Amino acid sequence: MTESKANRNSRESGAHDNQTRRKPWRPVRKLETPEPPPGYTYRWIRESMLGAEDRSNVSRRIREGWELVRGTDLPPEWAESLPTMDNGRHAGVIYNEGLLLAKMPNETINERRDYYDGKTQAAKDALDNNMFGDAQKDNRYVKYDAKRDAQVTFGRR
Repeated sequence: MTESKANRNSRESGAHDNQTRRKPWRPVRKLETPEPPPGYTYRWIRESMLGAEDRSNVSRRIREGWELVRGTDLPPEWAESLPTMDNGRHAGVIYNEGLLLAKMPNETINERRDYYDGKTQAAKDALDNNMFGDAQKDNRYVKYDAKRDAQVTFGRR
């Protein structure tokens, strides 16, 4: 009994960290990430689904400009808490339940958004020219209103 007491450390010793406080409980966020580096945005990319690899999705995202984030790229406190792939072609990349962490420069994200906004606007313009232009020339067409909003009501008005 006296030997076991001799091996114990006191609370004031260096082995006992009395400066750390207990963190309050909170629900687990499965896809928690640290703040991205300045000028970058993080996103999770699907690597596998139901146990089957989705190589085409990862390849497509890399061609779009997403760069996979390695555990060594993160601050030490995050690198220890986030899992990485142990083997395979994505070894060392941050991995969570079939998803890989990737980053992209904000300028590229803005260019990508502008591109798809332009595609959407072109499709809307084509619809307006086709449906609304022809309807004014020919009375056989249903008259459409280009106003794109809807109202939903319940019960009597």
